[in-house]
Amino acid sequence: MATIKEGDTVKVHYTGKIADGTVFDSSKEREPLEFTIGEGKLIPGFEKAVVGMSVGDSNTVTIPSDEAYGEKRDDMVVDVEKTQIPEDISPEVGQQLQIQQKDGGAIPVVITDVTDENVKLDANHPLAGQDLTFEIEVVEVV
Repeated sequence: MATIKEGDTVKVHYTGKIADGTVFDSSKEREPLEFTIGEGKLIPGFEKAVVGMSVGDSNTVTIPSDEAYGEKRDDMVVDVEKTQIPEDISPEVGQQLQIQQKDGGAIPVVITDVTDENVKLDANHPLAGQDLTFEIEVVEVV
C-alpha cells in the first residue's frame, strides 16, 4: 500500500485535543477533511503527521505549538479606549469581535480585559501557545 507523500490529496478523520484532554475540533460527525500535502492550508505539524501514513492507518500525534498556531505574541494584544467600541456592544471578557482593517478585511479578536476606560483585545489564534494532540485516521488518497 502506497504511503502518503508531498503533493498527495488525502481525506482524513481527526480529533484535536489540548493538553488537558479537552476536544477543540473533530471531523467524526462530519465529512472527512480533504487537503493536499504541501499546500500549507493546515498547520505544518498536521501535514507532517500525515506524510508516511497509508489508507486505513490511524495515529495519535502531539504537535508542538511552533508547528501549530505558534506562540502567543504580545504585539497581537492591544488596549483600546472603550469609546472606540461600537455603542451597541457591551464589552465582556471572552467576547469575540472583529476589527475592520483599512483594506476591508477583518481580524477576529477576543476581549481579555475590561476596565472603566479600556478594553484589551487579543488577536492571537485561540490555540496559540498550546501543544495540540490529534488522533488522525487516513480515509482515502484522492
